[in-house]
Amino acid sequence: MEGDCALLIGESPQNTAGVWRWRVSSAVGVVMVLDPGGGCVDRAEGEGVAGDGRETLELDHQPVRTKTRTRTRTSSINKRETMSHNGTGSNTWADPDCKGPAGVGPVGAGPRAELRRPLSLEVKPARWGGAEPEEKRVQQPPWRSGRAPCPPTRSLTSPGFMRRSESICAMNGGVGGGVSRGRMRPATSLPHIARVGRATPLASPSATTPRGSCLLVALRPINMEQERHAFFQSGFEYEPQFQYTSPQPSAVLDKYREGSNLFLTQAVGIMECVLRKFGSYESFEEATGGALLPKSRVWAAARKYLQKEGCVGEVVVCLSEELLSQAVMMVESCRPTLTINLSGARQHWLEGMLRHEIGTHYLRGVNNSLQPWSSAAGRKHFGLKPANPTEEGLASLHSVLLRKQPYLWRAALLYYTVYYAAHMSFSQLFSHIARFVKDPAVRWEYCIRAKRGQTDTFQPGCFSKDQVYLDGILRILRHRRDIDFKMLASLGKVSYEDVERLRHLAVLHKTRIPHFMQDQERYLQHLDHIVTVNELDDSQLRELIP
Repeated sequence: MEGDCALLIGESPQNTAGVWRWRVSSAVGVVMVLDPGGGCVDRAEGEGVAGDGRETLELDHQPVRTKTRTRTRTSSINKRETMSHNGTGSNTWADPDCKGPAGVGPVGAGPRAELRRPLSLEVKPARWGGAEPEEKRVQQPPWRSGRAPCPPTRSLTSPGFMRRSESICAMNGGVGGGVSRGRMRPATSLPHIARVGRATPLASPSATTPRGSCLLVALRPINMEQERHAFFQSGFEYEPQFQYTSPQPSAVLDKYREGSNLFLTQAVGIMECVLRKFGSYESFEEATGGALLPKSRVWAAARKYLQKEGCVGEVVVCLSEELLSQAVMMVESCRPTLTINLSGARQHWLEGMLRHEIGTHYLRGVNNSLQPWSSAAGRKHFGLKPANPTEEGLASLHSVLLRKQPYLWRAALLYYTVYYAAHMSFSQLFSHIARFVKDPAVRWEYCIRAKRGQTDTFQPGCFSKDQVYLDGILRILRHRRDIDFKMLASLGKVSYEDVERLRHLAVLHKTRIPHFMQDQERYLQHLDHIVTVNELDDSQLRELIP
């Protein structure tokens, strides 16, 4: 066993280097006692102790001796002493009939003192409602007895209560959606965050998609794995034939059917800049992204970031391995829900993703709910421009904002791939982007994003929504000296072009600014660094963007 942890069975307390340990062998199984000074948690395992009945053992460095009746034993047998823990004394053995270690037993015919199980191993059902002595009674929070008001119900994302959903059904609003606990913000108060409803049974047993689901979730092919296998088996020559849970209205797909080439030169320049420095995308990913994180570290990073933004208890966090994007922010069962793609959760990129989803999308959504233009009718009344590309451009800048090497590789490659998807079949596109990405698995991901919504991928066609990231980035960088970024965050889901005329109409006293935008001078320095690293030309941006 590692560190200060010890698994000891069948002996009395021992003090080693200031750390008390004891050994217990009883009908309940094994007790693992860890160094209390190191913050370890004791755990009892076995049939006799249920998971909910485990208690933390709090050991003092000095055992408390209690008066017990003992009998004289042979010189080879030391006196047994009781160890005090959890405020009361207890004997070493759990069962009076238990003999302990081999060779240890009573000597003589006199009666043996009764031995008790350590209190930490006692399992007391809730129905045992008998009165306890005052010194043994556990201190209860004041609101339990009515002496103080009850605190707000904690979300599953409160510290220690992070919702650890590993099922894609949870992300899709699948089985187990249930009724939300406590009073939550209604979904309508966070417009422009895709809303997910309760799942409905589908004909395909392998797919569950909620009624009225978010567009990006609905556009995930239900036969993607089968088509991927066929494509790779064919030597990358087969044209996948995708199926979807329900056909999307043509008006929705027509909106994203055309790919733009306005910023194609900038996209290629950014990627070539990366290749000159790192040689390949794979080397870039390894050098700047770091290792993939296990689930425990993803939970810890998400909880820490929520604390930074004061959002603990407001956002539910789920994990998935089946998203096409790095993460998605939705409203599920009236709860703002962030689903993170584990396959993209890298050590140095994870916080950037949290700045993107929580620090930008979520906080701007909260601020938007306070404004008179929070509804569709309000936006029409005030004549607001579409929130995009400002919304996604700002979020994408925040993804790389604090990195030492803030390359805009992902936004550039998405822009490039979408443009050529509009003019190529799936297999042609897959071969074409090999110039920038060698790994076939990564190329598949970019191609399927650009071709989603299509059934027959032999036909040219694209889903152009992914171009909004680079488009928004470059527009914001072009006007970075003129934008009041704190006001842009406070006004909610608005374009940077509407900031000045909405300033005097805004409700500002309850708005929230992300922690990384508090110092606007330093924020602008980060934006200048992004321009420099990606070798963007301000004069070219001024020509392209009025």
